[in-house]
Amino acid sequence: MKKPELELLLDRVSTWPSAAQQDLLDSIAEIESRHDLIYRLSDGDRIAVQRGLTDLRENRLASDETVAALFNRFRT
Repeated sequence: MKKPELELLLDRVSTWPSAAQQDLLDSIAEIESRHDLIYRLSDGDRIAVQRGLTDLRENRLASDETVAALFNRFRT
């Protein structure tokens, strides 16, 4: 769809009943969320990231050797 076609469509939308306009807005928001390349953190995500950063700063992460040993244990 080209910009002039989109502008004509939007002009027509302004004549639609408000419920139909709301349906269009809801649809656009849903489509945009599926194609949005920016991941938006939930509150839970934000808390988990902060916890991980705190663990990193306080050197509370497993060493590479510990992680490798754990993986090796479960591979056999």
